[in-house]
Amino acid sequence: MKQLLILAAGLLLAAPAASAQTTASASTAPVPAPQRKAAEELLTVMQMEKTTDNALDQMVTAQLVQRPELKPVETEMRSFLTKYMSWASLKDDMVDLYAREFSEKELKDLKKFYASSTGQKFVGKQGTLMGAGIEIGQRRMQEHMPELQQAIMNKMKVVQE
Repeated sequence: MKQLLILAAGLLLAAPAASAQTTASASTAPVPAPQRKAAEELLTVMQMEKTTDNALDQMVTAQLVQRPELKPVETEMRSFLTKYMSWASLKDDMVDLYAREFSEKELKDLKKFYASSTGQKFVGKQGTLMGAGIEIGQRRMQEHMPELQQAIMNKMKVVQE
């Protein structure tokens, strides 16, 4: 059971680890209150709470499909993700991130777009588009995996000689 928990934790944490390096170097200078407020309003219009929490659910579900042996620890996986990766736990950091990356005017411009019917349609389709994009990438990798395997085998032959 301990090995199963370690496996579950490793799978859940593997994807976000690469992006952590990018955000870790971001500036931590204080953001003016009006800019922060504009960022919070943008993220609300973008339905980030719903999007984030749906993404977490999809991630766990996908892991369980790929690795059915994790089913016994599904409750623990969901609990962990809710505690550390849900919108409630990420909101302040995400507001600060957007406030640092965009000016107050840019945030308001983005809010106008996302509040529009086209922007809301985009928000509604975002999960579907991301899922389809991931499937395209996975299919492409599977189609060309023999090429990578051959290149690795060729390199290993050269190294061994």
